[in-house]
Amino acid sequence: MAKSKNEIKFLYDQTMLSQPPIIAEAIRRVIERPGVPPHQIKSKFSHYVQEIEQTAYQVFLEAQQLAAKRAIKKYFEEKTKNYKTNKEIIQLVTDSFTLLDRFFLSLSQSRKARAGSTFEAIIKHLFRKLNYPFDEQQIINGQPDFLLPSREHYDKNPMDCIIFTAKRTIRERWRQIVTEGTRGLGFFLATIDKSISDKQLKEMKAHRIYLVVPKNIITSGKYQSAENVLDFETFFLDHLDPAMKRWKRNVKKIRN
Repeated sequence: MAKSKNEIKFLYDQTMLSQPPIIAEAIRRVIERPGVPPHQIKSKFSHYVQEIEQTAYQVFLEAQQLAAKRAIKKYFEEKTKNYKTNKEIIQLVTDSFTLLDRFFLSLSQSRKARAGSTFEAIIKHLFRKLNYPFDEQQIINGQPDFLLPSREHYDKNPMDCIIFTAKRTIRERWRQIVTEGTRGLGFFLATIDKSISDKQLKEMKAHRIYLVVPKNIITSGKYQSAENVLDFETFFLDHLDPAMKRWKRNVKKIRN
């Protein structure tokens, strides 16, 4: 018998997919199976980051349903193996209401927790497919998700680096990362959050923070007039790609 405060959750955790294979499957469905080349990923990054995020959620739900069914089946098979009547089984299920309620609540909480980190992980995978160099989760004056091109370069010339963080939703959390961009070339905060207020956008601008969002979020909402809101494609064109050229030139100079 499983030894856990919630035996069904314990059984569920044994077979539920972790985040990496879920994201890998979403990327396989959206990009790898159709054979989308890197230049197309880059030119339509706004589209692909959203499609992969939505597909990852679907893959997660599929895996969750399968793992939950297995866990519930195994739990009740074990508990009822010596029962002789349907009445006994029905009584056990009825008496297990609290256990099941807590199990389903844990599933709901898990979905919310995974959603935020999934967006960051998708950005990471797509950056790698486009061969953009970065180091992850470096402690500089805070802990941004991505430090481009590297921690080594930041230690030598922090003003020449790009600091990039991804959060599916913002709320007030952007304040905790304000200081992370103080020494970099620029601080870029990627999100798919459509509900950031005008006041927050102005405060971000005052702290030299660019908000990077999918193109359709800008064209369909209030972000159009905000000077510090960019779509992903503009971020590549005006900020990251020029920096990449400069970083490559500097590497050649050092080698020569």
